[in-house]
Amino acid sequence: MSKIRVAALQLNSQPDTRLSLKEAEQWLRRASDAGAELAALPENFAFLGNERMMREQAADVNKAVMEILPGWSTRFGMNILAGGFPAPAGDGKVHNRSVLTGKDGSILSTYDKIHLFDVELSDEEYYRESDYVMPGDTKIKPVEIPVSSEKGDVVKAGLSICYDVRFPELYRRLAKEGAELFFVPSAFTRTTGKMHWEVLLRARAVENTSWVIAPAQTGTHGKKRETYGHAMIIHPDGRVLKDAGTETGFIIHEIDTDETRDVRRKLPSLEHRRL
Repeated sequence: MSKIRVAALQLNSQPDTRLSLKEAEQWLRRASDAGAELAALPENFAFLGNERMMREQAADVNKAVMEILPGWSTRFGMNILAGGFPAPAGDGKVHNRSVLTGKDGSILSTYDKIHLFDVELSDEEYYRESDYVMPGDTKIKPVEIPVSSEKGDVVKAGLSICYDVRFPELYRRLAKEGAELFFVPSAFTRTTGKMHWEVLLRARAVENTSWVIAPAQTGTHGKKRETYGHAMIIHPDGRVLKDAGTETGFIIHEIDTDETRDVRRKLPSLEHRRL
């Protein structure tokens, strides 16, 4: 049995990295005070601006995050998922990177977003993430998050970012490798969020009988960008246990992997797959 109290943060990050990090730290402190042992920050938590600004500031944002993140973990006594921030990738592009730290500030895992958001929602609203982001390596595996140092308990988690949630093969691979929890830190657009956010998250939970932790961005960022909010924590049976609505803050829930095993025993679909 492995239990861990997990918080999913919901932020309104801006193009100002200093202010964005200050807001993130404020909610991390409150989540820690509420008993969180692991806190997940959303995509773009340290900087949410336009593509030109992102490329220009990627090195500074990456440096700021990697300098402050270990200190957050040790000060608050939490594992922290830094859900997505720009890191220089060469050729004028960046990686959209998440980093998971242990309570001692060590780096447990790094993940670079694989699937890039290239869509045309209307004549006025379109995105070309591939113009400035380099996709990550597809050779990925779950990461073990220590729960109890005394017992050696761990939770196996799969990392992903935002648009990845539309690609079920990613999560199935992680589930086959033992993942019992998925992180989906996001900055879902208001348009696509209303249509697909909840149904996609619940689908990834149900088809893999796994927990889903989905921190989110909410509100208006800069002059034009609007995000949907509704950070969620979803049970392996597909129930939405916590929904943050559209306000900034956090949601928190105790994850019990015994519940994962119970659902998988009752609905052993992972054992029944033929392909």
